[in-house]
Amino acid sequence: MKTTGRAAASLALVALSTAAAFAQEAAPAAPAAPAAPTPVLDTGNTAWMLTSTALVLMMTIPGLALFYGGMVRKKNVLATIMQSFAITCLVTVLWFMFGYSLAFSDGGGTNAYIGGFSKFFHHGITTATLWLPGVANIPEFVFSMFQLTFAIITPALIAGAFAERMKFSALLIFMGLWLVFVYAPIAHWVWGGGFLGSAGVLDFAGGTVVHINAGVAGLVCALVLGKREGYGTTNMAPHNLVYSVIGASLLWVGWFGFNAGSELAADGLAGAAMMNTQVATAAAALAWMFAEWIVAKKPSVLGIISGAVAGLVAVTPASGFVNPTGAFIVGIVAGVLCYISAVKVKHMFGYDDSLDAFGVHGVGGVIGALLTGALADPAINALGKGASVGTQIYGIVFTILWTAIATFVILFIVKALVGLRPSSQEEVEGLDVTQHGEVVP
Repeated sequence: MKTTGRAAASLALVALSTAAAFAQEAAPAAPAAPAAPTPVLDTGNTAWMLTSTALVLMMTIPGLALFYGGMVRKKNVLATIMQSFAITCLVTVLWFMFGYSLAFSDGGGTNAYIGGFSKFFHHGITTATLWLPGVANIPEFVFSMFQLTFAIITPALIAGAFAERMKFSALLIFMGLWLVFVYAPIAHWVWGGGFLGSAGVLDFAGGTVVHINAGVAGLVCALVLGKREGYGTTNMAPHNLVYSVIGASLLWVGWFGFNAGSELAADGLAGAAMMNTQVATAAAALAWMFAEWIVAKKPSVLGIISGAVAGLVAVTPASGFVNPTGAFIVGIVAGVLCYISAVKVKHMFGYDDSLDAFGVHGVGGVIGALLTGALADPAINALGKGASVGTQIYGIVFTILWTAIATFVILFIVKALVGLRPSSQEEVEGLDVTQHGEVVP
């Protein structure tokens, strides 16, 4: 009986095993997980970024060159325009060699503070390499070129603070060192995976990286170099405001690439950034004009174009985070406060910020960064949900400290190497002839 029972049990197990085997053969194989799609270049985004890059380059040459060139005295117009043009060339070469890698590559253990060396000379980047695969899907060459235009205009803005009084040789050495040791690190801190971006500091298109950075550096330069020969006693009125109006207009148009292009895509947020840019700029121009009209009794051409630039500056960090009403507020506040800073505060303290690089870009950048924290709208950009004025102050303070200290050190290195200023006689004759051997007839 026991033997018979064991045999029956064995037969039952065999039957069950056979049935299970047939069931496994009959059951369809589980579908394999779909492979991740291969990132494909987005031609629409790429076309917009190529356009934006050209627009931002236009901001420096010819925009800033004409804007600054018209505001200096006739004997310094060529030297001033030359500064913008030469900075464009110098920064391009340094960005290709070192700057891009230091700002936007992985720095490993020091990535919170600086990028690495892996992309020196754009090593490893090909025509097939995409920036932000799955997000923007634009060529990395285009992204680098776009960021290069920001790296160009930032040091060019500084030159407005010491216009008419720096040796050209000193300018080249200073700007080269400043790009590597000031601009690249701060760009990495905010946009390249560094500690400010990780802390939640919001800067859509360059309030800290470009404007506070350039404005503070300009103020340090103005203080270290001292005042222009004859400042306060000699007439230093702009020699050709028509040039400056043309330059300001080119800046305004180019700024759409600056702000809307910083979305890195042709989408709704880029459209919002464009609208915000227009509204803030117009509001700031009118605010400066009416403030000047009340105080000085006449609305000047220089005033309205300076107000427009102040609005462009202040809306830069906020352009992709606020709604148009917020942009309108940013513009009004920037127009009034930058007027006070550039016209009243400068004279109160007696420093010679020749073309108001600090008064407009430094102050406007701080205003924009603070109001970004206060007015960010999550309905425009989800990242605005975590915005706070406190976090923005954190970013502002670190930017000011590093920029001021590093700029001061670089200036004294340059002073030891070649000196900073031409002789008093050369400055009186004008930098056009003494630095470049040319004059405007």
